[in-house]
Amino acid sequence: MEPNNTLITDTPEEGRALAVKLSRLIIKATQPDEAARNRMRDIYANDPAMLISIGQVVATEFSTIAAANNY
Repeated sequence: MEPNNTLITDTPEEGRALAVKLSRLIIKATQPDEAARNRMRDIYANDPAMLISIGQVVATEFSTIAAANNY
C-alpha cells in the first residue's frame, strides 16, 4: 500500500507528506465508496474530535516512517 513500496524518504518533510498520504489511503480502504466519503466529509470536517483523531492517525503513520528512516 505504500507508494513506491517503501517508507524511505529523503527528508522528514517528505516523510510527513507520506504519512498524510498513507492516512488518506487508510480512509479510502476503510470506506471505498467515494460517494459515501463525500457525504460524510462535511460531518467530520466540522467535528473537532474527528479532526484530532485523524491527526493521531497521521502521527502514528509518521512515527513508523520516522523509525524506518532513523529520524
